[in-house]
Amino acid sequence: MNGWEVLRENLKLRPWWMNLLMFFCIYMTIIYLPWDMFVKPLAVDEEVWFGVTLRGWAAKATEPFHWLVYGAGMVGFWKMRPWMHPWASLYVVQIAISMFVWQFLDERGSDSIIGGLAGAVPFILLAIVLWRSKEKFNNPAPSKD
Repeated sequence: MNGWEVLRENLKLRPWWMNLLMFFCIYMTIIYLPWDMFVKPLAVDEEVWFGVTLRGWAAKATEPFHWLVYGAGMVGFWKMRPWMHPWASLYVVQIAISMFVWQFLDERGSDSIIGGLAGAVPFILLAIVLWRSKEKFNNPAPSKD
């Protein structure tokens, strides 16, 4: 099988929305996070954890954790590993909490419950859909390793 055939077969393992999550994890792992860590200037670097914005060296120090999370997501979605359930869903819940809290802690936030909910609800819905997709992760892709 050539590379395109492998990709086509792999994409059949999961619904379209999960393929989007996988491609997002691939992008974050291979393109964005290396740029964020090694190219982005310290003066403008920011990372958000649980709604708290870290800047400068604090942001740089936590970037490897985001890289690990997205790298694990990339591998877990590509191979449909059983350990992705419940971890993908729980990480997305953490993002929902962050989106809600960030609205109140960051100067760019709206300081309103409506704004917090507007940021959090899409991630809560995604977490629910991921949680309900356990059976997809029980039949992982065949591994060649």
